[in-house]
Amino acid sequence: MKIRGAVLEEIGRPRPFAESTPISISELDLDGPGRGELLVRIEAAGLCHSDLSVVDGNRVRPVPMLLGHEAAGIVEQLGDGVDDLEIGDRVVMTFLPRCGECAGCATDGRLPCETGTTANNDGTLLDGGMRLHRNGNDVNHHLGVSGFATHAVVNRKSVVAVPADVPADVAAVLGCAVLTGGGAVLNAGKPEQGDAVMVVGLGGVGMAAVLTAVSLGLGEVIGVDAVPEKLATARELGATAVYTPAELVEKGISAPVVIEAAGNARAFETAVAATAPGGIMVTVGLPSPDARAQIAPLGLVAGARTITGSYLGSAVPERDIPKYVELWRDGKLPVEKLISSRIGLDQVNEAMDALSDGLALRQVIVFDESDGTG
Repeated sequence: MKIRGAVLEEIGRPRPFAESTPISISELDLDGPGRGELLVRIEAAGLCHSDLSVVDGNRVRPVPMLLGHEAAGIVEQLGDGVDDLEIGDRVVMTFLPRCGECAGCATDGRLPCETGTTANNDGTLLDGGMRLHRNGNDVNHHLGVSGFATHAVVNRKSVVAVPADVPADVAAVLGCAVLTGGGAVLNAGKPEQGDAVMVVGLGGVGMAAVLTAVSLGLGEVIGVDAVPEKLATARELGATAVYTPAELVEKGISAPVVIEAAGNARAFETAVAATAPGGIMVTVGLPSPDARAQIAPLGLVAGARTITGSYLGSAVPERDIPKYVELWRDGKLPVEKLISSRIGLDQVNEAMDALSDGLALRQVIVFDESDGTG
């Protein structure tokens, strides 16, 4: 079938992206689903720093690549062997499929799936296949999803079904921002009653961590960012205190659970320094591979502090997304407040500029049935 999608043509073009246009809106050919796969009509797709990191070259991926890994949509066709979903179901895309058989999958979310990671690096679906083509040439898949398009073919293990009452834009944001930020709190930080949770870096993932920490009602929730507008937003989302990094140092504020979600070395250093004795610092940000941080090892030893990494919030999507759905239904996790704007597919280059400038939490591309080419 013919689809429209946002294809990254070249990595590392200069800013502003609105002028250098690294992403083209193209007509592509999409194969039907193979065994263990399904065809999804995309309803909503969120823009994340993991998309931007491919555009600006911090994460090198094969191009051309149809971008987008945080998305939700409606099942339109089932491949052979997919018997636990129905046409018309709403599904959330997850960017790290789990094969269920490798050593990584045996760690209950702590380590990524080895097979899924290989497929993501290669620009294929979980089984190594490619379903996207343009002018007779293959187009690479982004993290097994390629959700910046009217339709996508994905592996069954790349989606989680959600009830129809979960709006498409909320469902999309559950698949990356909430899985990553919320999971950093629930799965990696594991705060106990009375524990303060600090979040350093208040982008989409960081704000999702704030929302999740607030939903637990365990203790103080502290937001840290250099941008005053983001501090104000964190307050609106329920943070009990907010600080710039300079204020944090000046006041000597610390917490037993600290989440670093900015993805840069200075934020990492700030988060380590703000971890209380006996506490844990969870880093979920994705900095440049060349980034380096300086910390004092003595502070880890003498204070019995722990630093741990958490990829995709140490999540098992099939287990965790239903938890977030219930929190949303109960009014404890207002995910819609993370959505800063809803845009069209043609605005994707400008949206990448806004993301790079730190001006947006979650911009969501919204599709309707008339967007498809058929």
